[in-house]
Amino acid sequence: MERRLEYYFCIIFSLVAAVSYAQMSVQFVDVTTEAGITFKHVNGASDQKFYLETMGAGAAFLDYDNDGDLDLYIVNGAPLPGFEMDTPPTNVLYQNDGNGGFVETTKQAGVGGVGYGMGCVAADYDNDGDTDLYVTNFGKNVLYQNNGDGTFSDMTIHAGVGNGEKWSSSCAFLDYNHDGNLDLYVVNYLDYDVTTDQDWFDPRGRRIYSNPQVYAGVSDTLYRSNGDGTFTDVTRQTGVYNKTGKGLGVTCGDYDNDGRIDIYVANDTTPNFLYRNSGNGRFVDIGPFAGAAYNEHGVAEGGMGVDFGDYNNDGSLDIFVTNFSNETNTLYHNTADGALVDFTNIAGLGEVSFLKLAFGTKFFDANNDGALDLFIANGHLYPTESDALEYAQTDQFFLNTGEGGFVDASEQSGEHFSVRMVGRGAAFGDYDNDGDTDIFVVNLNQEGVLLRNEGGNEHNWLAIKTVGVTSNRDGIGARVEVVAGSRSQIKEVQAGSSYLSGHDLRLIFGLGTEIEAETVKITWPSGAEQTLMDVEANQLLIITEKVSEQTQGQ
Repeated sequence: MERRLEYYFCIIFSLVAAVSYAQMSVQFVDVTTEAGITFKHVNGASDQKFYLETMGAGAAFLDYDNDGDLDLYIVNGAPLPGFEMDTPPTNVLYQNDGNGGFVETTKQAGVGGVGYGMGCVAADYDNDGDTDLYVTNFGKNVLYQNNGDGTFSDMTIHAGVGNGEKWSSSCAFLDYNHDGNLDLYVVNYLDYDVTTDQDWFDPRGRRIYSNPQVYAGVSDTLYRSNGDGTFTDVTRQTGVYNKTGKGLGVTCGDYDNDGRIDIYVANDTTPNFLYRNSGNGRFVDIGPFAGAAYNEHGVAEGGMGVDFGDYNNDGSLDIFVTNFSNETNTLYHNTADGALVDFTNIAGLGEVSFLKLAFGTKFFDANNDGALDLFIANGHLYPTESDALEYAQTDQFFLNTGEGGFVDASEQSGEHFSVRMVGRGAAFGDYDNDGDTDIFVVNLNQEGVLLRNEGGNEHNWLAIKTVGVTSNRDGIGARVEVVAGSRSQIKEVQAGSSYLSGHDLRLIFGLGTEIEAETVKITWPSGAEQTLMDVEANQLLIITEKVSEQTQGQ
């Protein structure tokens, strides 16, 4: 009864909040053409209805040339049997020109992979000061090492991270054993082969797509860095070998505040995984016990995209998962005692997501008011007979009310949210360096869309870039706490989340009307801590890990 009253109270609050928050919404403006981006995704579809062609691809924001501006890498598909085109599609790299535009540099850089691409993530895996790139495929994956001169070299075979001929989806870099070297988690989807994909028909005899329930799952893969540019497959010995999963999304973060990075995997129609880091080189899947494997009804949903974020600023990371249509997306509230509770309806995110099929997503502070908002890219897998279930769908933007809930601000946030597309991956980053977060959306078999955030920097902000010394160079896994006024916020540096995508490694904290942060505390993966006092707002702060004399002598 108490839970039901809380639910109705939140609905009433959301309706009231919608009026006031409508005036506070930022605008996301489609600047794709203006920025010089001409990418169009190709899924290689024919009338043979291969299930593979429904899943789309992702993208990553990265600064591959170390000029301080975010560049953009976008993954593409490839021809499938029955599909023909004169010039096969490739993945695409766009270099930021520093003036709001992009120039394609794919060929010069040597990263135009022609495999059937799925996802990507960018980070400095070899700790040499420049950003590398990992791409997942239906088939062999690819690791591109940044040569530091605007070009990349394919180091897949040398590094040992090709991942066989599996169907990989999302991926993430993390330092799970805190040795200063980035490890690599690769999510694998289904045991699927195009050549043996059976014909499926509806009751009217029309050919249709199959679904993930007719295929066996495949275990994900965890690669441990050897510290010399090579990796070792440690999937079994670390406890993450599990063939029941059908993974599509992954996010990494310290969910239980014990100083160790945990891994959460969104699975499609099977229970999600929450791998708790035991600190001894092993993980334990505590998803069912913690409450994060199923929704509140005990049902395993069709998980797609996922992210960690402290949406209510209580010092613990919560989890958001996007799901299939006729399911809601799921918000797992972290109770800080090891439990995760489905707060989807309580937070106002249930009914508004029921008819959507959601993919890319992320917690981010769009208007820099100090509370994390949500963006969701939507689009069905295939056209349906239902009048309610559209194939092309509108994306959604939810503003955080600051009171434990969200309000749908899509209609107030730009014309983009009235345009129906078939959304898949979504990457997030401040590509124009104006202090607010922009978005790039990959749409299935359609043009991608670059959404520039206008108005988000009207509130004060603080951007933080971490540079590890004892820790990995990018400081991935570092936890940053910012205190400004009466609000305390935490964020962690991540490499990989959403759906098939990677993001700006800089952290942007919204400060609202505060003109400075009283304290900025960084807890590095090495365990070292640094605290800065009275930090002025509206700047990029580059923080290099301090190494103690004791550490230097080791």
